[in-house]
Amino acid sequence: MDQSWWKQQITTALGRSGITGWWDGLRWRDTTDGDWLIPAAAPHSCRSGNGQRMSPRHISQTGTSASTLLGTVGHPFSRLSHWAQSLQYVAAESYLASTSLDTCQEDSLITASLFDVTFFPGNDTIYYDINANASVTGNVSMTLQVIAYGYYLQPIDINPCDGSSLSTNFCPIQTAGEPIDLQASSQVPSDIASRIPGIAYTVPDLDGKVRIMISSTDQNATVACLQAQLTNGKTVYQKAVGWTLVAIAFVALTASAIASGLGFSNTAAHVAANALSFFGFFQAQAMYGMTSVSMPPIVEAWTQNFQWTMGIIHVNFLQSLSTWYQQATGGKPSTLLASLSVQSVSVQKRSWDLSKRAFHTLTARATDDTMYSGITVIKGILRVGFRAHIEPSNIFMTGLIFLAAAFITAILLIFMFKLYIKVAIKWEWMSPGAFHEFRNGTSVIRGILFRLILIAYPQMVVLCLWELTRRDSVAEVILAVLIIVSMTSILLWVAFNVHRIAKRSVAMHKNPGYILYSNPTFLHTWGFIYVSYRATAYYWVFPTLFYIFIKGAFIGLSQSSPLTQTIGLLCIETTNLIFSSVFRPWMDKKTNTFNIAICAVHFINAVFLLMFTSVFDQPPIVNSVMGVVLVLYNAIFALVLLIMVLVSAFYAIFSKNPDLRYGPVRDDRGSFIRSQTQLDVHNKELDALGATARGEEKLIY
Repeated sequence: MDQSWWKQQITTALGRSGITGWWDGLRWRDTTDGDWLIPAAAPHSCRSGNGQRMSPRHISQTGTSASTLLGTVGHPFSRLSHWAQSLQYVAAESYLASTSLDTCQEDSLITASLFDVTFFPGNDTIYYDINANASVTGNVSMTLQVIAYGYYLQPIDINPCDGSSLSTNFCPIQTAGEPIDLQASSQVPSDIASRIPGIAYTVPDLDGKVRIMISSTDQNATVACLQAQLTNGKTVYQKAVGWTLVAIAFVALTASAIASGLGFSNTAAHVAANALSFFGFFQAQAMYGMTSVSMPPIVEAWTQNFQWTMGIIHVNFLQSLSTWYQQATGGKPSTLLASLSVQSVSVQKRSWDLSKRAFHTLTARATDDTMYSGITVIKGILRVGFRAHIEPSNIFMTGLIFLAAAFITAILLIFMFKLYIKVAIKWEWMSPGAFHEFRNGTSVIRGILFRLILIAYPQMVVLCLWELTRRDSVAEVILAVLIIVSMTSILLWVAFNVHRIAKRSVAMHKNPGYILYSNPTFLHTWGFIYVSYRATAYYWVFPTLFYIFIKGAFIGLSQSSPLTQTIGLLCIETTNLIFSSVFRPWMDKKTNTFNIAICAVHFINAVFLLMFTSVFDQPPIVNSVMGVVLVLYNAIFALVLLIMVLVSAFYAIFSKNPDLRYGPVRDDRGSFIRSQTQLDVHNKELDALGATARGEEKLIY
């Protein structure tokens, strides 16, 4: 058939449904949501951008009229005709549907390029569409099994010779190597359908699968195993969640800066501490998603909401830029996403364990990243990038580019704000003493940039160390080394400066907080790293940096060993929780409670990750239930943190005297911090004389 004809038919059909786009070879790009529609080359089927055929379920979800597609397009969508009767259930009722294809037997003699199965409880019917190739001949029998949250539905035996339900291609298989098409529906007995737990239709990111075992009646042996992950169309991964959290974190940090500029140092310290802990909690969620542990789908989707904190954000032109840079520096870009129309990709390996439990005829699971029949299995950081539609070879550069963009944006905002302050003071919108240090010195600006380095440090520890194991190109490896060394050196330099200044303050004033808080240059430049802690716990900056580095190192360097990764993380989080609870280094009781609670949640998450490795050989349903529990308590805790941060941020912005909300910190920092709103030239001269008398002019900062 002429390709131009069926392209025109598809264009017309989509246009009538209000879907616009353009053709790129055999691919159609939807201008509405940027999704790809990829018809097969023959054309015998239609595939979406993730490599799956566009079934009526997909058509319904995109708003396309099924009658338009089936009635107008003709041959390219003719294989969808048997789905028409099920469309009424898609819009109104629950369903279970396949989303990805796996081959679950090492020596499988039948492989499938298409495996689309949908079960509608409304009419107790399974609809399936399979395109397969067989290396076996003769009569075969089939057994269909549905598994949801480790619960095995009673197997359903299917007779391929039943002309009312299956194509005669399987009755018998006459010629090895020829395509086999199965397009049919089967009624599921109500007593069997009723045994599917109701949770399977309601919980987002269903942990379930459908499996077909094919046996040769001539050889009396299992010759093939095909299975697909199940979905109910619901997910906890929502892009809007990520952008909302970005806005909240930005508001909190801005509120802290405003409070500091207006002289409310106590408020600024509390809001900044809470905002950084809030952001750090989300980074930890993203880092758990980057582990190579085979987690339940709902956990993977939940952690994907926070990958923006690690710079894993899909932008089309950045992907092109990353690919170009890699090619220009001698690297070989990966083509995992580009090959989805011809290659199956699995983002989990847990299904192989379930296969072994259910069918004794299956062999042990594979130990590398390529499963049976060339199916690619991705995990850890690769899994995160795949879900974000980022090629594996572009993940490091994507994170690096977003870090650079964050610094450039921060610098531009700083200069724009300085310009606004000058105009506001000139036109008397602000008092002349407002934001004095910000306007007349560089210490505040340096402090902001140092704070950004601290915020981005967990991200770059993970990505840089991981890049050293991948070596996408020589230039990228050099960049990774330079970045991790420079960021670590800067933060250690800051930490040693704080330690030196605190020691000097103890020697001269018997109080480590005196110089740390009385000298505005020290406070604004280095304060980002120690104001969250009480003055006598200034040394806690070293354990904090070590905690960030060692945690990121385990995630970035142990991608090939999930068990090593999880045991390491459990030891790290346990140690962190114990020492935080014993030393309680933060500035006051509320801040200690806030941060110790976060440490406790991290510890529980690490325990759950260890359980997900199935090291204790627990039943699959245990992991599935634990995944739901993990998401629930993390979501509740995140909501509590969010409300607390928002309340403190808005109070700092809109209250006339926000310091009244917080009691004085016991380290007397408030008495050391000087008000910047009443400074004049004479005060500066007196300060300089006082500093000379105390010997502070010798301190380098």
